[in-house]
Amino acid sequence: MTFLKPDVEPHDDPSRVVGRRTTYHGDEHPYLRGYTVVVVALLKDALDIEDCDYLQDDDAIRAAGGVGPRDRVEVTPWLEDKGRVSFVTSDPRATDLACFADLDAEAAGREPAKEERS
Repeated sequence: MTFLKPDVEPHDDPSRVVGRRTTYHGDEHPYLRGYTVVVVALLKDALDIEDCDYLQDDDAIRAAGGVGPRDRVEVTPWLEDKGRVSFVTSDPRATDLACFADLDAEAAGREPAKEERS
């Protein structure tokens, strides 16, 4: 049996969204907490509207204003031992991903956390 999996190339480039590897830290999907996930798509304003835009490339995401605190992000777990992504996806809040956590602070009017430099 062959499973279809999301067609993304995982990377660590902070200037790109689709394919970005990050860690899930939310409570909504407890089975993902602490795991590395890969971004598949952006569901623009999905926390506010049911019929949101499903954006699968970085140009479309930039044109829509980038990732915001009211967005959901479709992610798939990174299977380190297999060197690939899973065929399963979830759609957590963007702010529940480590790479977008600062959006939550900005939305609340707080200063985003500063990264420590070593």
